[in-house]
Amino acid sequence: MRVSIIGAGRTRNGIGEYIGRYFHANGADVTSVLGTTEGTIERATIALRKYGILSTPYTNFHRMVEKDKPDAVVIASPSSTHYEYLVKCVEMGLSVFCEKPFIWQQPQDLGRAAEDILEGARAQKITVAMNSQWPFAMNAYEEMCGKLEEKRQDRFFMLMSPFSPGKEMIPESVPHPLSLLYCSRGEGEVRDLSVESPLEREMLIRFNYLSKRGECDVTIRLISQREQPREFRFGFDDRIVSRRIDLKNYEIYFQHEGKEMKIVDPVALSVKNFMEAAGKGTEPLIGGAHILNNLRLLKNVYDGYEADEKKASWKR
Repeated sequence: MRVSIIGAGRTRNGIGEYIGRYFHANGADVTSVLGTTEGTIERATIALRKYGILSTPYTNFHRMVEKDKPDAVVIASPSSTHYEYLVKCVEMGLSVFCEKPFIWQQPQDLGRAAEDILEGARAQKITVAMNSQWPFAMNAYEEMCGKLEEKRQDRFFMLMSPFSPGKEMIPESVPHPLSLLYCSRGEGEVRDLSVESPLEREMLIRFNYLSKRGECDVTIRLISQREQPREFRFGFDDRIVSRRIDLKNYEIYFQHEGKEMKIVDPVALSVKNFMEAAGKGTEPLIGGAHILNNLRLLKNVYDGYEADEKKASWKR
């Protein structure tokens, strides 16, 4: 598989570099990277060399595709650019591994736009997946905390530390808990949403997730943090795991009740799943139905936050 990466730099919170590393480790040929300026794209290509990746830099999408002829494109650029690149990739018959959120900010009807992209991908017989990676850590979670089907799962908690403050924490972070809820409890709805944001860098989101498995009381706490490693915890009921990252070797560990276990980076597993699905022509784990449910509920949460903000402003 020949792969091109859009947004391979580490500016702010980007993980394009790590995604490229895992494609390379799984046997893909990462042939090219696309950036906005000569300077940023040069830094990105240099960063990839430490993984043994020799890629050609481009600042023009069509020239990159024409010259390098990739089989798949990684979209790891800012979320506001995803829609344009997704449309271009589908039109050109290129499989896509897209960072979350799938699309954002434009166009106005996100759900309809996502459906059109996925319908186009099916017509072209190409694979489209979203990198919302934490479902791929569920085997490790269950190894530490027990099988989910043997427990009640009435409550879910996640703490994340996104780079961006304010309302942008929502699209940056909330796709993760929504993906875990979808994979563990099936397609669902958000009910009784409340969003509290006493400080620009803190937010508390609560709602009931309604699915065929019943109700799950969800609490999501967001605390903006710029320094690495960022705090991260999640779990069902009282079985909460914490993540520890060894930055020197970039190794990831789960911690729970005094125990610690090294886990495979879920981004690596997400990449592997996409490559296998593209090779076999099967649906990836974070595929069409998952993407649509995730995007719809993400928009519900974001709109709920904005509605609460307008009410608070009117009262002031």
